[in-house]
Order: sequence, then structure tokens, then C-alpha cells
Amino acid sequence: MQVWAHGLFGNQQLDIRPASADASFRRYFRISAEGQTYIIMDAPPEKENCEPFVRISGYLAELGLSVPHVIESAVQQGFYLLTDLGKKAYLDHLNDNTVDQLYGDAIGAIQVIHENGQQYKNEIPPYGATLLHTEMGLFTDWYLERHLQKQLNDEQRNSIDKTYSLLSDSALEQPAVFVHRDYHSRNLMLLAKDNPGILDFQDAVWGPVTYDLVSLLRDCYISWPRERVLSWVKQYYSHLSSGSLLQGVTQTDFVRWFDLMGIQRHLKATGIFARLNYRDGKPGYLHDIPRTMDYIFSVASDYKEFSTFLNVLNELGIPDTLKRART
Repeated sequence: MQVWAHGLFGNQQLDIRPASADASFRRYFRISAEGQTYIIMDAPPEKENCEPFVRISGYLAELGLSVPHVIESAVQQGFYLLTDLGKKAYLDHLNDNTVDQLYGDAIGAIQVIHENGQQYKNEIPPYGATLLHTEMGLFTDWYLERHLQKQLNDEQRNSIDKTYSLLSDSALEQPAVFVHRDYHSRNLMLLAKDNPGILDFQDAVWGPVTYDLVSLLRDCYISWPRERVLSWVKQYYSHLSSGSLLQGVTQTDFVRWFDLMGIQRHLKATGIFARLNYRDGKPGYLHDIPRTMDYIFSVASDYKEFSTFLNVLNELGIPDTLKRART
């Protein structure tokens, strides 16, 4: 990578330092040359397909949003020189005093994507039932069975599968839009102009209207009181309901969709965090599981159709497991 970088900048003195890593095999480096900074993405082509990153970056830029632009690339080597959106991740700057402004900007960007992204419907894959169920299956496979070493009986497995179907049905009955799919505080950068900077969009899909809102407002890495979250959800509903996207959809419908979408996402995230530990040797994400599980217990308890599912989680001793994880 350093040889490639020096080839781009000639004889200039370069300062190349790690910028960040993520939950995939991609690595990022910040390179400084003559007072300007750039990002080099190192994405091994045998493990990462970067074509969606390049393509979807273009879509979001066409919508007027702030995303990294590809300046140079060596596709066969997996090297990409990108514009730098800076070092200020939302996660490091969110607090009670800033959250309304920062989330206001982030929700505004979601609205742009939802209302103006219809032209890309045939350019990104659908978020269908198969993918939704596969994601939730990570909870069973990697969290319950691998991490917790639980042996599910037929009744428990059937109850869990029925819950997955309920959540999938709820997701699929929603109006479909351009979905970023990982729209949270580690993937949003605080910018002085045209905030936020948006990262990690390569897994975009055509799917449920509440998905990115859930990713933002019920973030796996920071949480807010339910009453405050619901106030933001209702504000967003009022913004969208004036157009055609939510025609015939009540606020109650929208909040329910949001809540159930959150359960689906946090089942997926819990499974992924466990998988990152066992498959990829990244144990740090295990510390985020109590938050994702708290979301599941809290939200599911508000809907009677999840009572059997919650009984299964209690039978498996998960509340006690979470208490031990917090100590």
C-alpha cells in the first residue's frame, strides 16, 4: 500500500497513519501530503467487493449528501484513495446539548435519501424476506447457540422462528426506500458544512422506511430515553406524512413499524457481535450486546405478541447472563 501511495504523490513526504478499522476486512489509513489529508481504504479483493462502495458513493453524492469520493484506485490490489471527511465521529460528540442538532442533520439526510432516492430502486438489491431471516438467524446461531451454548428444544425454536416471521412481515409491509443499512453514530462524521458526512454505505438495499431511523435513534453504541426517541420518530413521521410515501399510514402504524424494525435489527446486531468475536477475533463488540439485548427486552415487552418469545429468553436465563456481563 505504501508503494502505491508514494506512486500517487511522487517525491512528496507522506505521513501515513491508521485512521480506523471496521467490522469487515477493510482497513483505513489517513495520509497527509503538503497540508492536505486523504483516506486510503485497503480492502483485500478476495474478501471485499468494493464495486458497491464506489457506485453507491456516486448515488449519494448525486443526492447532494456528504460522502467520500474515490480519487484514485487500484482495484486488483484493493486500494482506494478517498477524500477525507475528518476525525469527528458523531459518537464522540453526541450529548444532551448536541443531540437535537446532530440528529436533526442526520434525519434530514435520511429524508433526502427517502424522498429523492427512488431513481435508484433498480440499482440496489431488495431487502427481502430471505435476507431478513438470515440476519435474525445470526442471533440463534452465534449468540444463543455459540456464545451462550444453549441447546434449544423444538418448542423454543418454533417460538423463535414465529417471532422472526412476525418481524419479517412487519418489515415487508412498510413502504420501501433506499436504505443505508448501517446508519449510526460510528458511520456519521461531524462536518462544519453539509453535515453529516456519511460512511459505510456499501451494503445499501431497497427496504423498510423505518430501518435507517432505527439505526440512528436506537444506536448499538449509544442510547437515549424511550420518550425522547419516540418524539424524534413522531417528528420524522410528520415530515414524511405530508408527501406520498406514507399515504394512508397512521402515526401508530409508523411507531409500531419502527419498534419492530428495531427488534429485528438488534437481533441481527447481537448475532453479529458474537460472530465478530468467534469468527473474526474481535471481542470488543461483546461489550455492546447488553445494550442491544436491553432494546429487545424493553421494546418487545410493549407488544403482547412477543410474550412467548420473551418467555423463551427468560427460560434460557438471558437476563441473568446480561447482569453478569455488566459487572
